[in-house]
Amino acid sequence: MTPEERRERHILVVDDDDRLRKLIKEFLGRAGFRVTAASNAAGADRLFEALDFDLMVLDVMMPGEDGYAFTKRLRSKGGESGRTPILMLTARDQTADRIEGLSSGVDDYLGKPFEPQELLLRIEAILRRSTARPTGPKAALSLGRCAFEPERGELTCDGETVRLTEAEVTLLRRLARAAHEPVDRLELARDTADATGRAVDVQVTRLRRKIEPDPKNPRYLQTVRGVGYRLAPD
Repeated sequence: MTPEERRERHILVVDDDDRLRKLIKEFLGRAGFRVTAASNAAGADRLFEALDFDLMVLDVMMPGEDGYAFTKRLRSKGGESGRTPILMLTARDQTADRIEGLSSGVDDYLGKPFEPQELLLRIEAILRRSTARPTGPKAALSLGRCAFEPERGELTCDGETVRLTEAEVTLLRRLARAAHEPVDRLELARDTADATGRAVDVQVTRLRRKIEPDPKNPRYLQTVRGVGYRLAPD
């Protein structure tokens, strides 16, 4: 991202560790971003009431409401704040913890300790995905009672907009570009924080709950055994 692009982006940092919170705020500020900070979920709630953010850097282990619970509650609210991309920071870097974070609705996951430059690169990657112009089909794809518009990254079901994380939008767009063709699971994993493909499996499971009439017997988001996944619009 250019310095001009960074200056246009407002990031919220939420971490109860005063020293780390200040360090992240100073580092991102020197990189050119506008940065606001809070020490807990309650403080973040107050800031969301007054300000708009392009991304939130969120710690997991905080007094009161933890990062997982806060993410789930924020996503359930909908609206602009509910769609805010989230990069989760935590010392809990086991695979199960990463899966829990992705399942709660975060867009990426970075374990502590971390290199500041990696934090910056992950933030920029999320922001690029959230604003990138898709190169896939522009027409809405019919998925039964649902429809997905790749250009806008919008999913509607029964006429109502369904909230998608940035990771889910990226996944659907990639599958839409190769509609009716299988896409390798590990190729899809390149856009996630987990190169094993497990994060993709989590996203597919969540998308099926939103799209499929019967998620256990998917019609539109299909598994191609030994390969990966296929989007099969009407």
